[in-house]
Amino acid sequence: MPPSPNDRLHGPSETPHYHGHRERLRDRFRAVGAEALSDYELMELVLFRALPRRDVKPLAKSLIQAFGSFAETVHAPDARLREIGGLGEAAITEIKLIAAAAHRVAKGQLRQRTVLSSWGTVIDYCRTAMAFADKEQFRILFLDKRNQLIADEVQQVGTVDHTPVYPREVVKRALELSATAIIMVHNHPSGDPTPSQADIQMTRAVIDVSRPLGIAVHDHIIVGRNGHASLKALKLM
Repeated sequence: MPPSPNDRLHGPSETPHYHGHRERLRDRFRAVGAEALSDYELMELVLFRALPRRDVKPLAKSLIQAFGSFAETVHAPDARLREIGGLGEAAITEIKLIAAAAHRVAKGQLRQRTVLSSWGTVIDYCRTAMAFADKEQFRILFLDKRNQLIADEVQQVGTVDHTPVYPREVVKRALELSATAIIMVHNHPSGDPTPSQADIQMTRAVIDVSRPLGIAVHDHIIVGRNGHASLKALKLM
């Protein structure tokens, strides 16, 4: 078997210069946890498996610089990630796996609790699921009479600044699931979660259709990279 490019560079018995760095970083992660690592160092750990024969520190720094943070990097669209030089499909898969795992964990935590008594969990889940998406999504959390989650569904996906929402379709789906309450959620890809006038009008339209059928609208939450907004807390519904 011909020597690999890495072997030709370092010799058959020479340890690559970045090997010790990898072990030190892993040891620090095991000893003190992720909180002690910077965003780019955490990204290095993600890239280690996909790129075992490269010094990934420069690539990790490039990713964080390009997208702004670890969270924004793992939630970046595949097409944007492919624009980063040196990032192949294996590495992109590792990055997207982190986003999928975070979403699955957050959803599992939400299902284990009565939704209205764990509002912080609801917000964390919504932000994990939607805050970094590059297009608007309209999601509904359907609740039973004990305010436990029945279903969590993305109803519509729109453009960068608009998602069509049809109040009667929202109520129809709630009736199909025997839900007695809903929480509406959508994201603002701009990052600013401030409700627009259209958001407020749509919320009130859904409430008007839902109320006669005994379906409560507990809240409409808007999430973005810069935080979240609750129309209920803002007294806009």
